[in-house]
Amino acid sequence: MALILASGSPRRRELMALITPDYTVITSDVDEGKIAADTPAHLAQSLASAKARAVAKLHLADTVLGFDTVVDCGGEVFGKPQDEADALRMLRALSGRTHKVHTGVCICKGGRAAATVETTLVHFSTIVEDDLRAYVRTPEPYDKAGAYAIQGHAALWCAGIEGCYYNIMGLPVHRAAQLLREFA
Repeated sequence: MALILASGSPRRRELMALITPDYTVITSDVDEGKIAADTPAHLAQSLASAKARAVAKLHLADTVLGFDTVVDCGGEVFGKPQDEADALRMLRALSGRTHKVHTGVCICKGGRAAATVETTLVHFSTIVEDDLRAYVRTPEPYDKAGAYAIQGHAALWCAGIEGCYYNIMGLPVHRAAQLLREFA
């Protein structure tokens, strides 16, 4: 029996290693565009579940963990930006506001599944336009929900958080470890 992380995210790999160093990475082929939900939090959970279930179907004896993170700015879902203009749009919307980061967590094994969502509130100060423009010219915002890395340059804009810091990076370590223990 193996533990499988159904994500190719380098940040999730780092954070998963805090739970256990003994896991394998197998990414899913889920078409995220075909998944819809009634709220941003439910979307994160649905995406995480779809990813975990897709990998678990091929690895019935193994325990599979799936995650997905979305940024919720007043009910609008911000995924990964498509280009510089999209990144600027998202970051301008987040500037000077509080938003939510939802990460869906799903664990599957042998037809059994458990899923949850972790939500963290993130308070951003007003971001100076020159800083925004310089930031979107770096590679940092383009593979992250909401177009920012809290562990990177965006730390300068973060006035505070309520909830799990690691959730903002895409894997709520405490919640995932708890669910994994309960599931085993």
